[in-house]
Amino acid sequence: MSTERTAPAPLSECDEPLAGRYDVALLDLDGVVYVGPDPVPDAPENLRKAAKEGLRIGYITNNASRPARVVAEHLASFGLDVIADDVVTSAQAAAKLIAGEFPKGSPVLVVGGEGLTSALEEYGLKPVRSSDAHPVAVVQGFHPDVNWVMLADGAHAINEGAKWYATNLDLTIPTAAGMAPGNGTLVQAIRAAVEVDPIVAGKPEKPLLETSIERLEAERPLMIGDRLDSDIEGANAVGIASLWVATGVHDAHDLARAPRHQRPTYVAAGLGALAEKQPGVTVESGRHTCAGWTAEVVNNAVSVKGEGAPYDGLRAILSAVWAAVDAPAKPVKPVAKAAKNAGRSRRPLPKPAAEPGSIAIDAALHRVGLDS
Repeated sequence: MSTERTAPAPLSECDEPLAGRYDVALLDLDGVVYVGPDPVPDAPENLRKAAKEGLRIGYITNNASRPARVVAEHLASFGLDVIADDVVTSAQAAAKLIAGEFPKGSPVLVVGGEGLTSALEEYGLKPVRSSDAHPVAVVQGFHPDVNWVMLADGAHAINEGAKWYATNLDLTIPTAAGMAPGNGTLVQAIRAAVEVDPIVAGKPEKPLLETSIERLEAERPLMIGDRLDSDIEGANAVGIASLWVATGVHDAHDLARAPRHQRPTYVAAGLGALAEKQPGVTVESGRHTCAGWTAEVVNNAVSVKGEGAPYDGLRAILSAVWAAVDAPAKPVKPVAKAAKNAGRSRRPLPKPAAEPGSIAIDAALHRVGLDS
């Protein structure tokens, strides 16, 4: 049974190191802990420090290609103290959903790799590789070996009545060589041949994070991720705190354009933030102040003054932009002037709030030292 939670407000203050405020960190992997086979610089060291302070580290991934034990072995190669029980994958979350719908031993067609077959077996289901096995469900997750035959067979089974589950809908996945098509792209290929949408287990949908909170016995969880549309949106959906880090897909411009449901509780350059406090933002007369920086929106651009740490400046900038975007339309006083042909006063339209992305922030980011 899930617990009703409410996520803290975006850009909240934390007057103690994050590792002391929260009991379990739920870390996204791709773009946060590693990129391809290699660790994000300083990530392992920062996680070891946080663990020594008593923070339990959980690893939460939308990538369903590998079993939890293999992911744990990869992380352990970075010098991290991690076992399979510390890892929760979207494949496990999807398998749990299917197991809640169908009896043990039910055949499930796998459009994916070992991560899916392992998860299905963990939950007592029977993975199959052909629609000829009359599967009750199709489960689809990323794996580099997924090919046309597998996609076509999945479509055949769905059109024959099998229930369709997808581990996640991420369109891209970060690799050492750059961005590559993710599971969401492959899901779209099957969707073009069927008349239904899949049930989704991974972020930003709730099942993966709810499964992670349950398996890791988290009471005060903190979701840490690089993607606003999966990690941060997912944290907000289940009502938990979130930390956005700048080591992966999204950047400061994406943050400034983020809709309300994708805004993080905290922002930082990387996992070193676990050992740090998080300053809040104060607002007075349209000016947004964080530590030594003050930002405001003037003529659809952010003006920022002061000095200090770059990410304090970013917090002030984001607060100013989000306030401008969220502001209701401003009423305009009617002009008491008779219209030539109407014989009545004109009523000017309200001035709309700024559109996301319309507020210039490049100069402000340069000013605080976050050009790139």
